[in-house]
Amino acid sequence: MAISETHSEAPTEPPVATGFWALTLGSIGVVFGDIGTSPLYAFREAVTAAVDKGPATPVNVLGVLSLITWALLIVVTIKYVLLLLRADNNGEGGTLSLMALGRRAMGRASWPLLALGVLGASMFIGDAMIAPAISVLSAVEGLKIAAPALDHYVVPLTVVILIALFSVQSRGTARVAAFFGPVMVVWFATIAVLGAISIVAAPEVIAAFNPWYALHFLQTHHVIGLVTLGAVFLAVTGGEALYADLGHFGRKPIQVGWFGFVLPALLINYYGQGALMLTHPSAIENPFYRLAPEGLLVPLIVLATAATVIASQAVITGAYSLIRQAVQLGLLPRFEVRYTSETHAGQIYLPRVNLLLLIGVLLLVLMFRTSSGLASAYGIAVSMTMVADGIMAFFVVWKVWNFRAAIAAAIVAPLVVVDLSFFGANLLKLVEGAWVPLLFGLAMVVVIWTWRRGSAILTIKTRRTEVALRDLIRSLEKRPPHIVKGTAVFLSSEPDFVPTALLHNLKHNQVLHEHNVILTIETAHTPRVDLDDRVKIEGISDKFSLVRLRYGFMETPNVPKALAIARKLGWQFDIMSTSFYVSRRSLKPAAKSSMAAWQTRLFIILSRSANDATEYFQIPTGRVVEVGTQVTI
Repeated sequence: MAISETHSEAPTEPPVATGFWALTLGSIGVVFGDIGTSPLYAFREAVTAAVDKGPATPVNVLGVLSLITWALLIVVTIKYVLLLLRADNNGEGGTLSLMALGRRAMGRASWPLLALGVLGASMFIGDAMIAPAISVLSAVEGLKIAAPALDHYVVPLTVVILIALFSVQSRGTARVAAFFGPVMVVWFATIAVLGAISIVAAPEVIAAFNPWYALHFLQTHHVIGLVTLGAVFLAVTGGEALYADLGHFGRKPIQVGWFGFVLPALLINYYGQGALMLTHPSAIENPFYRLAPEGLLVPLIVLATAATVIASQAVITGAYSLIRQAVQLGLLPRFEVRYTSETHAGQIYLPRVNLLLLIGVLLLVLMFRTSSGLASAYGIAVSMTMVADGIMAFFVVWKVWNFRAAIAAAIVAPLVVVDLSFFGANLLKLVEGAWVPLLFGLAMVVVIWTWRRGSAILTIKTRRTEVALRDLIRSLEKRPPHIVKGTAVFLSSEPDFVPTALLHNLKHNQVLHEHNVILTIETAHTPRVDLDDRVKIEGISDKFSLVRLRYGFMETPNVPKALAIARKLGWQFDIMSTSFYVSRRSLKPAAKSSMAAWQTRLFIILSRSANDATEYFQIPTGRVVEVGTQVTI
């Protein structure tokens, strides 16, 4: 179908919530899950990197704490909560929405934004694989503190939990989403209380709020400081989700949830872990779980596991949403989409994507086996997404908000410099495992690039043999074929040219229906399209009409419902007397192709794996006639 280039990794549809505070509670349950479970491993990994096998000194502890504090304030609070939450694309947020917003303003010179959007979205997929693995594994590792003899059961139990999590995705999240908010409220309250109790024993830890400790640490530790910076970044992973969920909860509820509850809880817990390290340096093994009294350790492990499952759920559904938007934008072939809620269109399930994510997550757990090992692989994909978001934000501030280029650069450049610093620090972990999510992300880039390039070549090749629609209509008026009753709808991506199915129907059946509709489905630059703008009808002749259906890139087309709207515009649409003609192309490699042989084969594989157009556009299968053609590419 025709695509007007225009996501977001918008995670999950919110629970049923109408009031401001209900939305705020929902945002706490969905938006902050990933970043909210970072205290399980972020501080531990950062201090471990800082001490470099030596003792944990106060200088190291305060330096790491200061770095975490200002990373949360600059990267998450200033960049995402205060700046990018205002960059909404018709109420929606996220990498692809930011890309669409910038491309709409830049016009023809927007190809760099397309590249950045593709890169950011691809890296999010890499992150979507590693986030559930490290979150659940770090929570279950608390068993080693409660009962060291259970160490051997950590990985198997993690695998069981992850398999169970992915296996229930087909049932949807509507029933459990209502519990996300309350559980995460308990989680944040618990980690805040544990942290506050520890701070009382060593109040001098509060000095780490002074940024001098962060700068002094970096100046005096050189390469170790850069390695530590890569571990500190673990504390802000998940910050991009705040922007991605803009359309689900709104700017104000997310901001209130962050400033009023989540940020204070995170800082108090991190400072509590730091205070514990100042008084008990040996707690470096697992400072998070060492905060809990022995009698509360098992309940804390259960709560942490529940919190990480919720965080993983948000990332998984975010991947579903991103893939669907990429399909709508013509970046990927059609995937099967199943709806798991009758009231929330955003609650979807993609079987193939779910299986691929599960395989990737399990491979990561079995490869690295500990959260410390996974921490080495975590961060680089997210940091690339954040760099892409920052660069695209400059174009939005400049072109959409109409700031002068110099002022826009002054606002955005410092944030991009910070993002690039974290990206450079994460590159040091490339050999240790950071190559894994990077490989997943780059594989997505290759797939998207191949699909777009192959589709463009196919369009050009098809156009060479196409016949102008109006020329055919004039020819048919002079020499009309046999006319049969009913309405024929021909799906076409180019409404000015004759659909292949129509040509074959005339050539082989030598008949023409009394009513013929050339149906084009377009994807707009906006996340959603008003119902008043959904259907446009243009009469060409007595027997031919053009119908354009417009959808936002966060919507899934439903042709019968849209055509029912056309009744208000005068078209007496009756599904039982209408036949839908769909062209099915069988691709074969050409002797000479514009693409490399491997890329041609990959494009053909992607084409064959695409979901059937009939199912994707939700057309009743009993009313569909498929016409096959063979094309070389």
